[in-house]
Amino acid sequence: MYLTFYGLAEKPFSITPDPRYLYLGGRHAEALAHLVYGITEAGGFIQLTGEVGTGKTTVIRSLLAKQPDNTGIALILNPRMNAREFVLTLCAELGIPLPDAAGSEKELIDTLNRYLLKAHAQGKRVVLIVDEAQNLTPETLEQVRLLTNLETETQKLLQIILIGQPELRDMLARNDLRQLAQRITGRYHLDPLSRDESFAYVKHRLRIAGATVDIFTSGALAELYRASGGVPRLLNIIGDRALLGGYSEDQHLVTATLVRKAAGEVFGRRITPAWLPWTLGAGTAAVVAGAALLAWSLHDAPAVAAAPPHAAPPVVAAPAAAVPASAVAAPDLATILRGAAAVTDLDGAYSRLFALWSARYVAGSEDACSQALRQGLECLNLEDGLANLRRFNRPAILPLEDRSGAVHQVIVSGLGVDRARLLIGDARHDVTLKELQEAWRGDCMLL
Repeated sequence: MYLTFYGLAEKPFSITPDPRYLYLGGRHAEALAHLVYGITEAGGFIQLTGEVGTGKTTVIRSLLAKQPDNTGIALILNPRMNAREFVLTLCAELGIPLPDAAGSEKELIDTLNRYLLKAHAQGKRVVLIVDEAQNLTPETLEQVRLLTNLETETQKLLQIILIGQPELRDMLARNDLRQLAQRITGRYHLDPLSRDESFAYVKHRLRIAGATVDIFTSGALAELYRASGGVPRLLNIIGDRALLGGYSEDQHLVTATLVRKAAGEVFGRRITPAWLPWTLGAGTAAVVAGAALLAWSLHDAPAVAAAPPHAAPPVVAAPAAAVPASAVAAPDLATILRGAAAVTDLDGAYSRLFALWSARYVAGSEDACSQALRQGLECLNLEDGLANLRRFNRPAILPLEDRSGAVHQVIVSGLGVDRARLLIGDARHDVTLKELQEAWRGDCMLL
């Protein structure tokens, strides 16, 4: 429906496990490497686990696409069966001819063993992949373990890869299955994508589908990550709904608002922006769970509140006012930015913003938003300039562009009627809103 509208050749967010769309972020690349190892090296079991929707089946499909010529793979997608049915299914997947009335379980295993010995003599490896392995019964798991007893003096004849949800790990940790657990030679758990990986994942899928320009704004990507938690399946479902929503509203650019609406439809509830609200009590000042607010009092309240997380200063009840003339710094914004190039990098801005919340940012570690989450905070990317800044009323990182085209990351810590307070390095500067808007495109990030 929306393909022509966005200039796409096909739907970018289909939930079918198409290997062309596999985005090999750090964790998925490692998972695929583990499986490739499992089909090229002799051993017992390889175990791959991950939450629902994290891309396990897509990784399997990618593995099958990379299948070496000397490897035969049997894939069992629904292992909810008894031990005999399991062996029969394995033989059928390998193309082993069986009589119409299959014999005893021993005869089945003997037939399978003859096939594996013949394949080994021909230099061929045989691999069994069991998806949704958490559904295996203890009886069937014991049969799977016994299949690894099929071996020569030097090599196992059947390599087995178990893929399942986290419950598989718990099941294999049971005492009565310790013999099987001891034969697991490789374990890997597939986590959801990080924030940066989620952004790259969405752009990758759009590019494969034929997109030649950005369709999701940076704020939309951030909201998509927040709503999905980095789970690929949810990224796909919400992303598809957001594209449909943009099409229905005749918007060629998907915004954070469209993503929130899409997520609300997917989850069946209203999705609110990631901000920390405050409440007003009768006759009392509003209290914020975090950093100092942007509003200034008539007496120019301090820009930074040194308070621990979730224990913050009261909201200034008076309306925002102009900054007294004595507080206005002499240099204009262009001059300030020109002299501050050494202290307006993104890591420095993150560090200063985190400090306003009495939180800690470690440069060169994981992405800033993951660090924020572990400290009880969330990132929110905003658009639409001053209107949204006043609405959310929190310190924010603003990318400002100087006259040479260089971008500087600064903190806005206060807004008055016609002036803004900026934190740049260790200095505070008061500039006019007119100057600010000339250097700023209107996007920002706050906690």
